Amino acid sequence: MNLVVHTARHPELRDYIHSAVSGLLPFIKKGLVERVAVIFFDSDNNPMERFMFKLAVDQSCGSNVKEADLEFSLRSFFIKLPVIESATKVLPQNCRWEITAYFRSLPQEISSKNEGLWLPTDTKQWQQPPLITPIKSMSSQPLSVQLYLEHPSVYEPKP
Repeated sequence: MNLVVHTARHPELRDYIHSAVSGLLPFIKKGLVERVAVIFFDSDNNPMERFMFKLAVDQSCGSNVKEADLEFSLRSFFIKLPVIESATKVLPQNCRWEITAYFRSLPQEISSKNEGLWLPTDTKQWQQPPLITPIKSMSSQPLSVQLYLEHPSVYEPKP
């Protein structure tokens, strides 16, 4: 794709990210995944910010995808990612993060080992609508992606 890619140095982190993405891929291809979030939590497990990837897959395209067009769109999307640091907050040292997927509907059957890695979560949600900062969007057959950052509202009750 002719793009500089950064990777995690720690092998367990790389494996976690790889297994999460590999486990979601069959669900994304089927159009079951609406959003994928990378959520950062404070030491009390309260969400501090969420990077939301909103996905739409056009199932009618089948194998008629022009790979060059999709690659060009994804490249322009990924180039924007390193410059979003200005929209983020400084996170405390004792925070943690997780990858969470929001499904349009639950899958009826699990056909691979990686698909079985996803389970319901009890992640705390904000009580007020979040502040949303749009970052980047792209639309190319068969995939459309919107990336935005969510922070708690100024009216959100403090835990």
